[in-house]
Amino acid sequence: MTGQVRTVDGRVAGRRGQATRQKLLDCLSEMLSSSPYRDVKVIDVARKAGTSPATFYQYFPDVEGAVLEIAETMAKEGASLTELVAGRSWTGKAGWQTAEELVEGFLAFWRRNDAILRVVDLGAAEGDKRFYKIRMKVLNSVNNSLADAIKDLQNRGRVGKDVNAAAVAGSLVAMLASVAGHQKGFQSWGVKQSELKPSLALLVHLGVTGKKPTK
Repeated sequence: MTGQVRTVDGRVAGRRGQATRQKLLDCLSEMLSSSPYRDVKVIDVARKAGTSPATFYQYFPDVEGAVLEIAETMAKEGASLTELVAGRSWTGKAGWQTAEELVEGFLAFWRRNDAILRVVDLGAAEGDKRFYKIRMKVLNSVNNSLADAIKDLQNRGRVGKDVNAAAVAGSLVAMLASVAGHQKGFQSWGVKQSELKPSLALLVHLGVTGKKPTK
């Protein structure tokens, strides 16, 4: 970890304290993968990390505070999703490649962060503004770049001026997030990952360009 890490009472944590704090976060992340968020208790996280609840409370006010810390780190990683769209071509075969790589990258990010994203979605759905802002930070990393891509195509006469770039981009991102969060569910419908990705890429390409892709 870099920079100063402080305890709840404002003291600067030393190297050993930082390592303990990170271990608590790692253990909590692991527990969120196998247990419902509401069932995770401070004593269980501390026990898994080989320390005490008192130590946990030195670094976090409660489980929710630690979860928000994990979520913020995840959102920072999510900023890199912008690279899947920004400055990329949406014409010809390059356009199909862009759509494919966006879908692949988005689904992979969701799988890597599935546990914490489920908690973020839950908090956002319940009206917690802290979780809502984190969720929007992740989605905006793709939404804004997609809207810019559609506007660029409009400026070049490739997409009609009557298309609302922000509305289309927002709809596509909402679709990506919904599908990404439901990846396991597609298996019960008899849809394999290898079949899901090109189908989703087709919808994204059609949404951005209004045309069937050139493969």
